[in-house]
Amino acid sequence: MAAQRGAARCVSRWAARPSERPFSRGSGAAAAAASLTAEQLAEKIRAQRKPPLEGFPEDPIRRRVREFAQLTQQLQRVHPNVLAKALKRGILYQNKEIVVINKPYGLPVHGGPGVKTAISDVLPILAKMLDGMKAEPLHLCHRLDKETTGVMVLARDQDTAHRIQELFRLRQVEKKYWAICIGMPKPPEGLVDIPIVEKEVESHQPHYKDGKMIRVRRQSDAHMAVTRYKVLSSANSCCLLELHPTTGVKHQLRVHLAYGLNCPILGDHKYSHWSKLAPQKLPQNTLKRLGLEQVKARHIPLHLHACQLTLPEGDSNEEKKICLVCKPSLFFIRSLQRLKLEFPELGKK
Repeated sequence: MAAQRGAARCVSRWAARPSERPFSRGSGAAAAAASLTAEQLAEKIRAQRKPPLEGFPEDPIRRRVREFAQLTQQLQRVHPNVLAKALKRGILYQNKEIVVINKPYGLPVHGGPGVKTAISDVLPILAKMLDGMKAEPLHLCHRLDKETTGVMVLARDQDTAHRIQELFRLRQVEKKYWAICIGMPKPPEGLVDIPIVEKEVESHQPHYKDGKMIRVRRQSDAHMAVTRYKVLSSANSCCLLELHPTTGVKHQLRVHLAYGLNCPILGDHKYSHWSKLAPQKLPQNTLKRLGLEQVKARHIPLHLHACQLTLPEGDSNEEKKICLVCKPSLFFIRSLQRLKLEFPELGKK
């Protein structure tokens, strides 16, 4: 009898508050729920209580990190016309000779193994969007790494491209980068002059890194590399560096900061360890400011931005120069804010 009274109370409670019934949305829903077996009802309840999918945590900051990693992969799979429109919206400057774009994160400049869409693939489409169907394809004047954002110069014709490429080769183009780095370089301002050579790193698959050499012989494969740097702000075991590369060796800034100054760029998982491939190890206070756990640090993007290029204007011998500036990406700005690093002004030397 006591069990029957308890069951009666339970039924009465559900009848008094129908809004609390599982999946209750009216008489139709109630009838459908009543027709379910106990096993089916249990499955529905488990589905409602199912935790978030792996890689998409409830924490909004970690969710954005994961979504950004997927977005960069999707960027290479979009239709070339869509990508060309996106690059057009990001144009920073143009005249009769050049078009300057804001290169997005995760987009390679050239095609290669595993690359479905690169900037070079959409240059004919972008030229037609700007100058009509008979326009000559735009030409690359220099390159940026896939993970690097910022100022990138394109030429409207081959002669202009050759002229600007020669300016880069003769080091007449002034380049300025910003990088958020782990640690603090000593001294806070100086010059790194370390030759760079590529070497193989042992891992589960063949992999190559650019490494430092203190002294090299002239006949070696090492390339001369020189970088000027200056600390703009520091906090929470991180710093914001202004970088002026004099030379243009592949991955020069990443190698000089990681191995020359022992201050790897935030999100540089390739050069954070000398002899192995592993996600970057971050200080605890940096993780706390970013709202991340160490296991999610592998999703942090590379925080390296080409913020300014200054090149001579046209073929004139006058000292006229074109100064091209570009704001960092939103993820770069948010990281500055979370790490309490001061945001510098653009356009100043």
